[in-house]
Amino acid sequence: SSFMPVVVVAMGTALALYASGVLSLEDALSGLGDPAVIFIATLFIVSAGLEATGLTTWAGQMLIAKAGEESRTRLLVLTSLLVSFLAALISVNGAVAALLPVVVVMAMRLKRPPSQLLMPLVFSAHAGSLLALTGSPVNVLISNAANDAGLGRFGFFEFALVGVPLLLGTIAIIVLFGEKLLPHTVSRKIPADLSSHAQTLVEQYGLSSDAFQMRVRASSPYAGAPLTSVDLSDFPELQLIAVKQDDGSPPRGPNISVGDFFILRGTPDAAVAFAAQKHLAFREQNAAAELQDTLFNRNSGLAEVIIPPRSGMIGTSVFPGMITESGDLIVLAVQRRGTDLVPNETILEAGDTLLLQGTWKALDLNLNDPDVLMVNSPEAVRRQAVPLSAGAKQTVVILLAMVVMLATGIVPPVIAGLLAAGAMILTGVLTVEQSFRSINWTTVILVGAMMPLSTAMYETGAAALLADGLVSMVGDSAPIFLLAGLFILTAVLGQLISNTATALIVIPIALAAAQGMGISPRPVLMSVGVAAAAAFLTPIATPTNLMVMAPGGYKFSDYWKLGLPLLIWFFIIATFYVPLIWRF
Repeated sequence: SSFMPVVVVAMGTALALYASGVLSLEDALSGLGDPAVIFIATLFIVSAGLEATGLTTWAGQMLIAKAGEESRTRLLVLTSLLVSFLAALISVNGAVAALLPVVVVMAMRLKRPPSQLLMPLVFSAHAGSLLALTGSPVNVLISNAANDAGLGRFGFFEFALVGVPLLLGTIAIIVLFGEKLLPHTVSRKIPADLSSHAQTLVEQYGLSSDAFQMRVRASSPYAGAPLTSVDLSDFPELQLIAVKQDDGSPPRGPNISVGDFFILRGTPDAAVAFAAQKHLAFREQNAAAELQDTLFNRNSGLAEVIIPPRSGMIGTSVFPGMITESGDLIVLAVQRRGTDLVPNETILEAGDTLLLQGTWKALDLNLNDPDVLMVNSPEAVRRQAVPLSAGAKQTVVILLAMVVMLATGIVPPVIAGLLAAGAMILTGVLTVEQSFRSINWTTVILVGAMMPLSTAMYETGAAALLADGLVSMVGDSAPIFLLAGLFILTAVLGQLISNTATALIVIPIALAAAQGMGISPRPVLMSVGVAAAAAFLTPIATPTNLMVMAPGGYKFSDYWKLGLPLLIWFFIIATFYVPLIWRF
């Protein structure tokens, strides 16, 4: 699977079906417009909204607070429950990507090797993906297949009937055997802990040591004056860093209002003289922490940029307090080789670092400016350092609305997904660019390109042929043996190729086999769904397995040790428990 990108194989499959005359051109490419494909794409956007507003970070921080140091069991159980709940709502990839940095930070703080926590995180997410329809693209495909077979969809929470026992067993296996079966390694490749980023920057740029905040009184000459009128030429030791409203956001208009704050740096004597002359009131309390909150909050943040060689900014002059060309960022400090440059104008050289402050949106937009290099991406910093940013409430409402629509089935799933994704953009939680970036196009194109293969296997009788083989192997014995055979087929394929692709290949075989044995396809499809989620044996089985490999310091052979007992548990549930709920 490594020498050829999945997407190329998938598109190649569609082309081959057309070229060999198995399918017409329309049919060969029909999958790309299939409602299931669009629904899967919308789920990526909804999940990105949850992440962008810091809801997942907030959940992770609550987890750290609740887990406490002493109990390993409690830590594992809470982590598993949180990630599986998130996975059910926003897919395995979204949940793991969001909680990975949080869990690594937690491991470091609790002095535990991340290798003991990261694989349980991913495996619990796989189990959690079967708690609801939105847990994975495979669930969507299975629900659709049931619908196409004339059985009606699987309900939104119907998956939980199998998901709950899977998850409970998974947690039990992790708690009982995890410590022995997982390595105790600490990796060198650990994602950065950006949760105290503001404090680090405020300290590094010496913003706290000589910073003063002064409130504009009604009697001040600055009340109502334009922002540009602040003149510090009589006070060379002072520099204006920013003018802020009381809540820390930038001033409303071009003029300074009563109650706005000046943030200044300089010597205490000059600050006192300036305040007295201009009728400004000092704010004494904890200036450093206060400053940090003013500069770094839900609405606005800090970013550190480096001037790269050949930058168009080399030779331009900057000074702290200056507003950038785009008009939405403030230069707070300039450093050369790690030391502060004097508060006057500086002619920039390659390698200088600037500390910029502005709204998160502004920082994000200026990220791609070729003239500067970002030290940490503002998006990554915000996700970790600012839980619950603006828009968190809207996001929760949108998510709940989507779940209600999916659970009640008022509208087809794809419509619920499109409405939720559209609402994320219209309420300003995500920009159109961010939502495009959030879609995992590999999955979307894979499903779209391979769907016609599913159809073709069914229509040309290829599925029936393979199914006949399976059915004749099972003979006249109980249909449970069919489930066992399908489970093994799906699980083996699932360790080698993506579980979504596996499901697309196995579903038509499963339907044909059910037909051949004259049993209901419902338990057979659900059993395939469980098998597809059981991708535990190799790091390449799913993107999330791979995602934790470096930060967890895992080797290829570490996966099957904990993966095998879990695979056996999934096998038991898929083969013996599923038919108790969905009768043959």
